Amino acid sequence: MRMCVAGGLLLLSAASARAQEAPAQAATAASAATELKLLVETLHEVQAQVQALHGQMSELRSEDQGLREEVLALRRELELVRGQQAPPAPPQEAVFPVTPGAAGGPAPGQGLSVPERLDRLEENQELADGKINDQVQTKVESGSKYRLRLSGIVLLNLYGNRGAVDNQDFPQFAVAPQALDSKGAFGGSLRQSQIGLQVFGPDIAGARSSADLKFDFAAGFPGVPYGNSTGLMRLRTGTIRLDWAHTSLVAGQDHLFFAPLAPSSIASLAAPAFSYAGALWSWTPQVRIEHRVGLPGSSSLLLQGGILDSISGELPANEYFRAPTNGEKSDQPAYAARVAWSRPFFGRSVSAGVGGYYARQDWGWGRSVDAWTGTADALLPLGKFFDLSGEFYRGRAVGGLGGAIGQTVLVSGLLADPATMVQGLNSMGGWVQLKFKPRAKFEINAAYGQDNPFASQIRLFSSLPIFYESVLARNQATLANFIYQPRSDVLFSVEYRHLRTTESYGEFNTANHLNVVLGYTF
Repeated sequence: MRMCVAGGLLLLSAASARAQEAPAQAATAASAATELKLLVETLHEVQAQVQALHGQMSELRSEDQGLREEVLALRRELELVRGQQAPPAPPQEAVFPVTPGAAGGPAPGQGLSVPERLDRLEENQELADGKINDQVQTKVESGSKYRLRLSGIVLLNLYGNRGAVDNQDFPQFAVAPQALDSKGAFGGSLRQSQIGLQVFGPDIAGARSSADLKFDFAAGFPGVPYGNSTGLMRLRTGTIRLDWAHTSLVAGQDHLFFAPLAPSSIASLAAPAFSYAGALWSWTPQVRIEHRVGLPGSSSLLLQGGILDSISGELPANEYFRAPTNGEKSDQPAYAARVAWSRPFFGRSVSAGVGGYYARQDWGWGRSVDAWTGTADALLPLGKFFDLSGEFYRGRAVGGLGGAIGQTVLVSGLLADPATMVQGLNSMGGWVQLKFKPRAKFEINAAYGQDNPFASQIRLFSSLPIFYESVLARNQATLANFIYQPRSDVLFSVEYRHLRTTESYGEFNTANHLNVVLGYTF
């Protein structure tokens, strides 16, 4: 009997243990199923990313393979040439792309010798290899499925000034020294560094779509301790493009397309070199159309036309709210057009263009001013190592475009007085630059620019200054620099600039500016 009772108790305890283990096993199984589901979803996402990455790497490998084959073919061709001729001089470096803003350009490698083409292809192969290696890294992620590219430059300026200037790190004209001013100044700045975003979208009506935004840190300084070293971010340009085979539609905020050139300078990126010294410039909201026409003899014609925001140059009326400028009060946009011709020459491009601009301005009390300008620009290679470029303008009331040293009108009294006369200031100016570029990674530039409001108009018109402390009658600038690029992403430059600014009553001020630049592009 005792043995039967003991056996029954053992059976009951085993059944109870099984009943307690069943819920625990069920909970464990549910947790494992949830983890398995999450793991499967993660694997699907990783698989999609790997497939996209594989496609990009395949494209880059195909491009790299093509470059390798072309390099090998050129090496064989070079060996044949060397076998037939005397030992040649050391090959020259490949030439950088055509100066930004020049219309048109030669086909890659056109007009270059075999050694030059070989050097260029080897450099392109190095860039392609770098792109392939970059694909294994974490890239910038966009909110859409389209490719987004981040770029920019970290730019350090170390500068020294002798004399008083309007702005220390990238001066544009000389000013009269104040009582407490020293004879010179030395400092450093990173506020000309830039950040850019570019997105490549889908084809729309047969056109490639893209958009870009560019920022820098030259909007001013916060009113806090160490504010001089912490420049405020500002919007430079932002455009949306639709590019067909021969026609482009561009909308956004961009440079003045009818004055496309600027002197070569890394020391002055926040504003183009020779701003207010003969170089028209502004980042202006606009919509324009560009059409390219092929001509015989590898020449091409570029036709541009569009409407722009009518900018008259005065400071914003309010820090927080958008008020119309005197140009915008005219209730119509500004109009501009340009025609440019170009053709390949010495492996680069020779180009020439003419442009025009018209806008209406309303200065209140029925005082209207017609603003206009005509422009001419040219880029001419002089042999293998030299380039001559320049730009000229003649206009009236174009201070908002950088003309007349930023002065738009002359006034005889306060603008609030209906009896005050307002007259558009006539001016003319321009600049010329000689570039010496013996190697692809090294160049020397020398340039001169001048902006000249009409002194006869200033003398005859009893004017009061509304833009500066006094009316400026002339601004002259001389520049010399060298730019060295030891690597494709590292830049080094030293620049000297001399400024001479004349006021309306004949007194002039001078200043010297030395700038040492170190930049890193990404």
